[in-house]
Amino acid sequence: MSTPTTPTSAHPDSAPATLVIAVDGTSGSGKSSTCRGVADRLDLAYLDTGAQFRAVTWWMLRAGVDVHDAEAVAARADEPQLVSGTDPLAPTIVVDGEDVSGPIRSDEVNAAVSPVAVVPAVRARLLELQRGIIAATLAEGRGIVVEGRDIGSVVWPDAPLKLYLTADPSARAARRSAEEGGSDVAATEQSLLARDAIDSGRTTAPLVRADGAVEIDTTPYTLEQVVDQVSALAAGARGPGVVEARP
Repeated sequence: MSTPTTPTSAHPDSAPATLVIAVDGTSGSGKSSTCRGVADRLDLAYLDTGAQFRAVTWWMLRAGVDVHDAEAVAARADEPQLVSGTDPLAPTIVVDGEDVSGPIRSDEVNAAVSPVAVVPAVRARLLELQRGIIAATLAEGRGIVVEGRDIGSVVWPDAPLKLYLTADPSARAARRSAEEGGSDVAATEQSLLARDAIDSGRTTAPLVRADGAVEIDTTPYTLEQVVDQVSALAAGARGPGVVEARP
């Protein structure tokens, strides 16, 4: 395992302009906050692939689809039209013209996203969308930070910088509880562990540490310290990444 042990100063001006930073990891490990912070500091675009899965789940629920019926979900996976905003300071997700950035964080969606996310048809549809967004961003001469569960292993395995963020389960639960306004920490921890088990055990694109990924245990660090570490790693990344989407 390769983990920076001390925060270092970042040199954003030296980071390649079209760098792809692929960030995977466990729920509650600080992926979203870290990715947004790094993207803002290095003037990179930002893509939250988890929001896309949540958006599809929200659409399925609103359409009355039984999210536990994989065939029913697969049959309608191509219907919702998604647009992901890539501004790290104000990321958005629009479904059929409606901004659902707030609704996708509801308890109802939280409870339903895992069974939707494991459906291969959903993953295939979103994989194409994700690769297209990354390729288009690079073609514009800008880099991007992409977070999710299978970015370095499946979505963009050629990323010059791959990270795997994790943290102690109790710390992850405390963070997520605070984000949710003080939900029960013990229950939150069990929910996070259950989500990790589902994502790690699924057949299609399971949660894994990608080959060559730098693992960072965020437990002892502040958000700013983790952003420092990742920004420093980005400054040392070599090569502009791949600018063409793979078929």
